[in-house]
Amino acid sequence: MNEPVTTELLELSVSILAIRVALDLVAMGLLVLGLYYRRYRDKELVVTAALFNVFVFAVLVVLSAVHFSVAAGFGLFAILALFTLRSEPLDKLDLTYFFGSVAIAVICSVQGTSLALVASALAVVLVGAFIFDHPRMLPAIGGIKVSLDHIDPGLLYDTQVMCKALSGRLGVEVLSYQVLQVDYIADMARLNVHFRKR
Repeated sequence: MNEPVTTELLELSVSILAIRVALDLVAMGLLVLGLYYRRYRDKELVVTAALFNVFVFAVLVVLSAVHFSVAAGFGLFAILALFTLRSEPLDKLDLTYFFGSVAIAVICSVQGTSLALVASALAVVLVGAFIFDHPRMLPAIGGIKVSLDHIDPGLLYDTQVMCKALSGRLGVEVLSYQVLQVDYIADMARLNVHFRKR
């Protein structure tokens, strides 16, 4: 007598999981392909964010099914994030989209939330990313990684002089820069330069 009820519950659980998987993949695709890739064309981060989304979704579904606490799941996620993000520094925008992809996986995978709540939370994430990163929302500022063949004396302490020097070399208005690496042996520096066209 319990077998038909158990089979119906299993089928219902599988169909709800399938809906959650579909919501996750569609929302993640809209975020990393529809928004990020169309604007920034960074294939490597798109693949990384998409795969991390799938992996986190799968792990959290399993952890939710065995009544593993959400706090422990977030702890696991934090540990995994440290390993993946320590290899190469991501800029703020890349990190934000990466975290958005992971947030979508968490929103979709945690059991006990209604599908309406999941869909609403996904809408907030996607609409927020679309609006706040829209090119018309803020004036466009470009970014480029630059390697200098020698270390300028004012690189670390006189940012105004360095911005003027970089503006002259690059032919754009350099707004700011971030020092990524200084190599005194090879006498070179790597910078992340933020600029606006003149």
